[in-house]
Amino acid sequence: MALRPIHSGDHQLLREIYADAIETQAALLYTPEQVRAWAALAWLPGVLDRTLREGHGWISGTDAAFAIRDPRDRLSLLYCRGREARRGHGSALLAQIEDDARSDGLERLRTEASQLSRPLLERRGWLVLASESITIGGVPFERYRMERLLRQPRS
Repeated sequence: MALRPIHSGDHQLLREIYADAIETQAALLYTPEQVRAWAALAWLPGVLDRTLREGHGWISGTDAAFAIRDPRDRLSLLYCRGREARRGHGSALLAQIEDDARSDGLERLRTEASQLSRPLLERRGWLVLASESITIGGVPFERYRMERLLRQPRS
């Protein structure tokens, strides 16, 4: 799977992938109100700006999917266009993000996973620490705080 680093000129593309991923896949697990509220975050000023500007990550395929770490010990975004889902983009991106974190000397990564991303993360060895309720645009959501041990902590 071909990956390339995210650059500052990719921000519009990343917002498009983000919105597409939600609008084409989330209806299987979320209500129409949840899908609308969540997808709208792609275009609201200030919501993704800092993460897109300061995070580090990768784009997979021909602009099919992306993943960003921000801060360096947190997987903050992992999204794949619906037409490219289940073709290995998420696994390839996670492998790269995990390798980057290991190279940075980290022992673990953390994230807050949606119902969509939780199964993929669990297949890659991530563990659910807790579920939590959040609100996006006045609409309630459940998500999962998760962690991936990258190496055994030193005793």
